Amino acid sequence: MKLLTIFSLLILFAGGVSATEDKYQFDTEAQQNLFFELSKELRCPKCQNQNLADSDAMIAADLKRKVHDLVKEGQSKEQVIAYMKQRYGDFVYYQPPVNSMTIWLWLLPALFVLSGLLWLLMNRKNTNADVKLDSAQQKKVDELLERDE
Repeated sequence: MKLLTIFSLLILFAGGVSATEDKYQFDTEAQQNLFFELSKELRCPKCQNQNLADSDAMIAADLKRKVHDLVKEGQSKEQVIAYMKQRYGDFVYYQPPVNSMTIWLWLLPALFVLSGLLWLLMNRKNTNADVKLDSAQQKKVDELLERDE
């Protein structure tokens, strides 16, 4: 029974070994590393916040093929990113530039935190304020203090 379990597990995991075969062939290891780096830094235009490496969408496959071709041509990382941004906009790159359209991505979190701190400061209760008591209340406080002593 133990042998059957081990054999079943080997068959189960053997399929995963063949799935890791690379579809993209490169001349050098540097090109391969650049391709994998770019496929993790470039976003799929169709998917909800997935990079090219994780996406199974058809457009992601097309973009990976184009990145492969550009890397094989010898283009640098910056050239490939510029090519993709020119065709798909700043959305395709996970690190948006700071410009008039994206400045709010950078400023809104800081403004939110500052407004929250300002609200806390303005609505903070003054714990050091003197409490004004009328004579009956003061007498009751004095009685309670004398009883504790």
